[in-house]
Amino acid sequence: MGQYFTNEKLPSNVRKTECFVLGKKFTFLTDNGVFSKDGLDFGSRLLLESIPLEAVGGKILDMGCGYGVFGIVLGKVTKAHVDMVDVNLRALHLTERNAKDNGVDNINVFESNTYQNISSKYSSIVTNPPIRAGKKVVYDIVMNAKDYLEENGKLFLVIRKEQGAKSLIVDLETVYTVKVLEKKKGFFILECSVK
Repeated sequence: MGQYFTNEKLPSNVRKTECFVLGKKFTFLTDNGVFSKDGLDFGSRLLLESIPLEAVGGKILDMGCGYGVFGIVLGKVTKAHVDMVDVNLRALHLTERNAKDNGVDNINVFESNTYQNISSKYSSIVTNPPIRAGKKVVYDIVMNAKDYLEENGKLFLVIRKEQGAKSLIVDLETVYTVKVLEKKKGFFILECSVK
């Protein structure tokens, strides 16, 4: 399962995908070794369409950005500054190319293993946590987000029912006020505010 958190050398097979989301058309280059290489996945689309854009705020962190969907879409639609991080160097390279191709320049792309290289605080953190990287990584991302949120900041995430959504919600509720924004086809969209 190295595609999420290692930089293993899979043969490259760059392809172009298109999607229409939040009223705008986007083009993304994807590749082997990055999540959802065939295009925008249902859970990520549902997250983007469920986030109350007025609540996203001034500075966003796209945690585990993959080839850049969340940060590029939200950066273009909200005009907010977006930091985009991943440990997969191929994903980061794609993100930089995709930001340029979609005319989004209000972003900063850099390598970080979860919050290792993060020193800022954010109005919003958005993530589709890498379930296949294991529970420890997922919990590091979602439970430690609170330390990188501004006062009144929010964590937005998508999780599938069969990937432990209900038990994750119980655990999240120990440190956050959790609101289920949407439930569809087994996907839960969560908004978490620090208590």
